[in-house]
Formats: sequence, C-alpha cells, structure tokens
Amino acid sequence: MNLLTELVAFVVAIGILVVVHEYGHYSVARLCGVKVLRFSIGFGRPLLQWVSKKTGTEWTISALPLGGYVKMLDEREYADRTDAAAAISPEDLPHAFNRQSVGKRIAIVAAGPIANFILAIVLFAVVYASGVTEPAAVVAAPQAQSVAARAGFQGGETVLSVSAANGNGMEPVRSWADLRWKLLSAAFDHRHVVLAARNSNGTSDYAVDLSRLESKDLDDDFMSKIGFEPGGGTLRIAGVEPDSAAQHAGLEKGDRLRAIDGRPVDSASTFIAYVKAHAGKPVSLDIVRGGETSTASHGSSNGQPMTIAVTPAVQRDDETGAEVGRIGAALAAQGPSVEVRYGPLESARMGAYRTWDIGLYSLRMFGRMITGEASLKNLSGPVTIADYAGKSARLGPSAFLSFLALVSISLGVLNLLPIPVLDGGHLLYYAVEAVTGKAVSDRWQMVLQRAGLACIVALSAIALFNDLARLIHF
Repeated sequence: MNLLTELVAFVVAIGILVVVHEYGHYSVARLCGVKVLRFSIGFGRPLLQWVSKKTGTEWTISALPLGGYVKMLDEREYADRTDAAAAISPEDLPHAFNRQSVGKRIAIVAAGPIANFILAIVLFAVVYASGVTEPAAVVAAPQAQSVAARAGFQGGETVLSVSAANGNGMEPVRSWADLRWKLLSAAFDHRHVVLAARNSNGTSDYAVDLSRLESKDLDDDFMSKIGFEPGGGTLRIAGVEPDSAAQHAGLEKGDRLRAIDGRPVDSASTFIAYVKAHAGKPVSLDIVRGGETSTASHGSSNGQPMTIAVTPAVQRDDETGAEVGRIGAALAAQGPSVEVRYGPLESARMGAYRTWDIGLYSLRMFGRMITGEASLKNLSGPVTIADYAGKSARLGPSAFLSFLALVSISLGVLNLLPIPVLDGGHLLYYAVEAVTGKAVSDRWQMVLQRAGLACIVALSAIALFNDLARLIHF
C-alpha cells in the first residue's frame, strides 16, 4: 500500500510540475505570436493526443511521465532541406520561434522556470493561509560543547525571535521549521545571531555563533550538528528487541524516559547520542512506568517513577568503524506543536519570501557542490523524490503541498543553470546574442549541447546512486 501511495503521489507531483513548467513556455510563446506545434506531457509513445481546432496545437500525454516539452515552429528543424523557408507555409513564417526578437525568445525560455516559482509561491501561500501544525520551537537539552550549549541553552527554552548580533532585523520565530530555516540562512552567511527565548525564569537572549561552520555541515542534519533538537515533549520506549540490553535491564514498551544519568531527556537524538558514547558503560535511566501504553508493572505502582540501570552493548558503526553503544530499544517522541496560520496578504508575502530563500539556498548549495565545498550526496533523484512524495501525501494535504513547492523551486533553479540542454543554457546563448549582436553558431551550439548532455547524464547518475545508497544504506 505504501508503494502504491508513493507511486501515485510521485506521478501526481511530477505531472503537476511538468504541466506548470511547460505551460509557462506555451502561454508566453502564444503571447509572443509563436506557433506551438505540440504540448507533450511525458516522453515516448503517445497514450492520448488531440489537436486544438483554435490554435492547431497537438496536445499529447505520453508513456514516460518524467518530463515534457513544448515544440514550437522553428525553421532550424528543417535545416537539412535546401530551402528551409519553403518547408513552412509563408503565412506561418512570421510565427516561427527563430524569427522572434532576442527579448521575446528570452521571455519564452525563462517563462518555464518562472512558472515553477509562481507555483511554489501559490502553494506556500495556500499552506500558510490554511494553517499547518508544526513542532513548536522548544529546544531540547543540547550536547556539551555544541553551538547551542555554548550559547547558554540548557533545554526547555522556547525560541521567540531571531535577530542580528547588533539587535537589528528582529524576526519572530513561529515554529521549529521556521527556526531551522532562519538559522540555516544565517549559517550560510557565517553570521552571529541572537535568539530571544523564554524559559521558566522569563525571557533571555542567547548569542549563537554560526561563523565557524563549514559548508559540509549545512546538510539535512544541520540542526543536530549545532546542538539544536526539538524538545519539551515526552520520549517513550516504542519497542524492545529480544535478548537486547534493554530487555535484560527490564525496559518495556510504553515506559516514559525522563532522564539518563540524571540529565533530563526529551529528544530521541540526544538520548541515542548519549547511549552511543557510553558503549559498555552502565547508565541510569529514570523512567515512569504505567498507564495505557505500559505492558506490565513488575510490582511497581501504576504511574510511579523508577530507576533502571542498563549497559549499552558494544557495536561497531558501519560508517565510521568506531565502537558505539546500543541498547536495542525503539523510541517514540511526542513533542509540543503549534498551529501556524497567516492572513491572505501575509500568506502571499511569506510564500514569496520562502520561495526566494529556498531558491537562493538551492543555488548556493549547487554552487558549493561544484566547487567541492559541499558533498554531492545532497543530490537526489526520482527514487528519493517518490519516497518523500509518498511520505508527505500520507502526512496530509499541507505536507504534500509544501513538498510540491520545494520540488517546484528545485526544478526552476535547475532549469536556470547555464548548462546547454537546459533553459539556462538557451538563455546564455540569447544573452551572448543580445550583447554581441550575433547568434551563437550552430556548430558551437552542437558542441555545447553535447557537453551539456554529458553534464546532465553525470548529475543524473550521481543522483540515482545517492538514491540507491539511501535505499540500501551503504
């Protein structure tokens, strides 16, 4: 069932993005007076096709739904004929793409990526206006010597706002996702920021130094690396493996974890990191047993606190080869959440702001991958996209729309890269023509097209390898 959900969600997502992207090209081409011969969703053998009586455009749905294209009337398609113009009726010649001004050609090519950005703005605006439930910006107890710990966070603080080190540009923090994005943006610029956070003693300022982070730290695990984890919730034992350290110690499904070696714990990653660091060393767990989720009481009073000693088994980490601790228990975290909702105008503004920030972040990340400052593991292919499409679809409409907006932005940024074959490559040709007054020769275009195609194949191969690596964990 999960596989079917992922496939359906993936096809729907790709279909929407392709239609929007190609319709951007199509609509601006029509506005510029260019004749569009075919609008195709997908590649390969046509499954459905019909011709518009009004425009003469052939609309096609093809077998391979991994893209699409808009075919416009262009004399270069008939370059092998003695008289290219003779292959096109005289009344259609003014409507050929190649006979349009440089400005019109730039507008037509740029319209596809721009349509993706507009779609992302609309989708984010819908999500913000309809409201979405997100984890609250409550910080768990950070690991020692982490950025969060050096800033003074102890755990349990609710972040209210973020501002520059000089106090200017204060922005409210509405949720954990909002906090993550603001810290990530600051880290990219190697900036110091000040977080205003509320704890049991009132509101305090915490100076967070993000200037020393390296580019390789700015990945999906960015917040954990600097010591920020969602907190303020409850952490329970969701399952115990047979013959594991957890079972031998007496841990049971439903036990609520309160502290480890006297340290309050409300974050799964913090708990796991502590256990890994204490391989073969006994640790003390403060738990509460009882209630609906507990399977037995072993003579203890219902809902009463208990202390259990457990010695993490020593195992070797597959990635680093180092010895780490493991107790063999699955964890379930339930944290505080907040409803994030904006008014119509503010939703549109936030949608545009988020689209700009994510687009700029994607462009920066791609640039750093090219220069070697960031890992190529950040590239994802269709398998990962399908996986996230299915997961977001199961989480609900808001999650799926947000996922769709993210992929739409990525598609827009990718197509604007100055790589021949992509829209950005064609824009580069037209920019050269606008500056020099001469079009890039067909010979050079052919050479650059082949080089661009090689780049796309290489990027696709890397993305597919990353997909497989994530799938089978090697």
